[in-house]
Amino acid sequence: MDIFSVLLMGKPLWMWCGFSGVVGTLLAFDLGLFHRTGRDIGVRESLAMSAVYIAIALLFAVAVWATLGAAKAGDFLTGYIVEKTLSIDNVFIISLIFSTLAIPPRYQHRVLFWGIFGAIALRGTMIAAGATLVAEFHWILYVFAGFLIVTGLKMLQADDKPLDLATHPAIAFVRRVVAWTPVLHGEKFIVRQSNPASGRLQWVATPLLLALILIEFADLIFAVDSIPAIFAITTDPFIVTTSNIFAILGLRALYFGLAAFIDRFKYLKQALALVLIFIGAKVFVPPILGWDKFPAAVSLGVTVALIASGIAYSVYRTRNGVAQQTIGAPR
Repeated sequence: MDIFSVLLMGKPLWMWCGFSGVVGTLLAFDLGLFHRTGRDIGVRESLAMSAVYIAIALLFAVAVWATLGAAKAGDFLTGYIVEKTLSIDNVFIISLIFSTLAIPPRYQHRVLFWGIFGAIALRGTMIAAGATLVAEFHWILYVFAGFLIVTGLKMLQADDKPLDLATHPAIAFVRRVVAWTPVLHGEKFIVRQSNPASGRLQWVATPLLLALILIEFADLIFAVDSIPAIFAITTDPFIVTTSNIFAILGLRALYFGLAAFIDRFKYLKQALALVLIFIGAKVFVPPILGWDKFPAAVSLGVTVALIASGIAYSVYRTRNGVAQQTIGAPR
């Protein structure tokens, strides 16, 4: 029997190997070829990188369409768009972490690159656990759906009070339990220094490692929303995994392009809240109406329409404030 024909979580092994090969190639090119040394990444380069990642994800969607059908491709695109939009909030938190720890732009890509491995391991573990739960207890989907609806309603009611990360308990906890130095040592995450009390050499974390730990912690929090969201769209482990990982892969590229313009997306959170409510609500529709499954094309269309409306409205409402801020900014 051909080993590549063996099924893994319902899909042939060659599909998983092909996906893993694409991910591995992207990561190797990213750090091994394009970013071997720390340097600033401009908005233009960031947007170009992000466009490449999006194009690769779209090509993968075409491959899914060709091998698994239009419905699966629609589920992949819906999950990818939702995960990509959810990551915009993550961009805001990452920006706060870097500014709080005074991480220069030339070192930020390195932190985000290594953070991707932790994020992939975390998401992979949570997806595997979620797939097992759904397979054993199908009713857990309704729990996920209810959680998404509640989360969406809370997001609609939340205020826009700025987050002060400098006094956040997570920062204080990490600084308390990890021996660290506030001084940067190039691209090193840990360095060997003399202990002021004992005079002995010890390994201590640099601000880069603190930033990496905090970014991983932030991803854990965001995964609590994103994993139920993707399972409410589809229970296929292959589609869940691939859409999630492709969205994460493009987060680093997206960060450098969005960090400078994050205020332009002021009303996107409300649109995302409506998307979460819609995704949660549509889980309850098929059993009520006697459908086998909620149409993937309708799910994709509504998701795209809500997010596009949120982006367009945000850009329209913030155009004057941003323009004035740019004109009046110091040169």
